[in-house]
Amino acid sequence: MLVGQIALVLAAVFAGAALYITVAEQPARLMLDDRSLLAQWKPSYRRAAKMQGGLVVLSGVLGLLAAWQMNDWRWIVGAVLMLANGPYTLLGILPTNKLLNGIAIEHADSTSRAMIKTWGRMHLVRTVLGIAATLAYLWALQ
Repeated sequence: MLVGQIALVLAAVFAGAALYITVAEQPARLMLDDRSLLAQWKPSYRRAAKMQGGLVVLSGVLGLLAAWQMNDWRWIVGAVLMLANGPYTLLGILPTNKLLNGIAIEHADSTSRAMIKTWGRMHLVRTVLGIAATLAYLWALQ
């Protein structure tokens, strides 16, 4: 049971961080001028990627372990939702991340702004996956 509870806590932390980015950080940074926007996005992305990537892996693996320990398939639902962030990020968001990281701050313009807006919409999927995984883990705890 402890393994499942830890998986739940990690999923909730991920969901909270993703939600914060979606509802607070992204709208606030979009109020900046183009150069400042890109200058803020780059280090924020780097730091968040490390934290959120670790949370995804740990929560997903612990969710699978909980499914095995408790012989309850509902933990697999949460784990799959959590782990889905990995391929979604690599296939869906990473190409945009690479393009944005390749733009020099002094070359930021309306195109880089549009890409960051697109990135924000794509990141919303990660928020939804994190919330859904958290809810699935809560369901499995009952």
